Amino acid sequence: MAAEDDGLFALPEPYDTPPPGPEAGVESVAATAPLAVRMRPRTLAEVVGQAHLLRPGAPLRRLAEGEAVASVLLYGPPGTGKTTLARLLACAATRHFVALSALTSGVKELRDVMNEARRRRDRQNRQTVLFIDEVHRFSKTQQDALLGAVEDGVVLLVAATTENPSFSVVSPLLSRMLVLQLQSLTEDDVRELLRRAVKDERGLGGAVSLSPESEDALVRLAAGDARSALTALEASADGVTGTGGTVIDVQAVERAITETTVRYDRQGDQHHDVVSAFIKSIRGSDPDAALHYLARMLVAGEDPRFIARRLVIHASEDVGLADPTALQAAVAAAQTVQLIGMPEARLALAQATVHLAMAPKSNTVIVGIDEAMTDVRAGAVGEIPVHLRKGRYKGARELGNAIGYKYPHRNPEGVLEQQYPPDCLVGTDYYRPTRHGGERILSERLTKLRRAVRGE
Repeated sequence: MAAEDDGLFALPEPYDTPPPGPEAGVESVAATAPLAVRMRPRTLAEVVGQAHLLRPGAPLRRLAEGEAVASVLLYGPPGTGKTTLARLLACAATRHFVALSALTSGVKELRDVMNEARRRRDRQNRQTVLFIDEVHRFSKTQQDALLGAVEDGVVLLVAATTENPSFSVVSPLLSRMLVLQLQSLTEDDVRELLRRAVKDERGLGGAVSLSPESEDALVRLAAGDARSALTALEASADGVTGTGGTVIDVQAVERAITETTVRYDRQGDQHHDVVSAFIKSIRGSDPDAALHYLARMLVAGEDPRFIARRLVIHASEDVGLADPTALQAAVAAAQTVQLIGMPEARLALAQATVHLAMAPKSNTVIVGIDEAMTDVRAGAVGEIPVHLRKGRYKGARELGNAIGYKYPHRNPEGVLEQQYPPDCLVGTDYYRPTRHGGERILSERLTKLRRAVRGE
């Protein structure tokens, strides 16, 4: 059974469509089941959020109504209803519904399902909807095994993933599916869920009430995750009713939930998105936002060495010589992580983060080296001027090596007119300093140096 990607409820595996009816695909739920399971939507009308996918004529609604023919991939964060929506596809009375989890199913199970689907199509003229939860956990071989059945329409594939499908689903399969992205629930969506769960007989049946402050706290803690919201509500309600109370206040929520769960997958989208926001906040000179994203990574358990490496890279990529001390600060933070470790190393990471965010910015270092490498790859290498070649070996002088080389220190200024690049690159400027921070002084000095060296 999937745990991280089950939307508002989890599916047993495999799950076959029960006889058609007004709530086809919805099995009875025990009164002792978790609140999030008891409150799972029984019809599309009960689904909260994802209006962009469920409006009249939208692909997912047409699929649920038995009209659409395209296989779909539901992509979005946990708790947004991917499995819920897939389960409701069983309401299409003319289709057979089977669910598998990538955690427990292999190629053999896939082939068995597809063979049975082919027989069902040929004998009963009935299509099979195959739902695969956490499809990103399938290997390339397992995903490839789906191609023929999806291409021929043997199954109508509905897959769900929390991972960016561009990276986690093979291209041939992805090209055969319609990708539908689910969004985190809005605060209003979560409030509606909470209020419904408090009043509904399937939920808490009005046994308790929510104070406005506690509702705000639960909404904040949920961070757009329906299951998290309902789980936190149930834990808070249990604490209140266990002591004979009837009102869930902020203290009850705090007792039940000690710390919000940070949505962050070190191998998935949240990892990449948070790191991206972290670096872009530093680049954009916003130390407060940068500290926020640093905190999200640290609280979620990100490897501090990874964060330190990103800071070291950023120091040269986006600060460079506008603040020559930025790289020193980043390297010092990385060394602190190695020597001290967490949690104390968070201070050095925070210090380096603020330093880099507040530093004047320049990308001239990365622009310069990338342009130079591009030219080299394009063949702009040329012959090294003979006066620069090594001359201290037997026969070097006969080749002309080092003859005519001018030793800069013989000039009081330490700079002499002399050609250093190959002929094809004479006059090419790779380093173009900005007027930011320390590069203002470097810019002025570089102008004088180029004039002296190039004889301009």
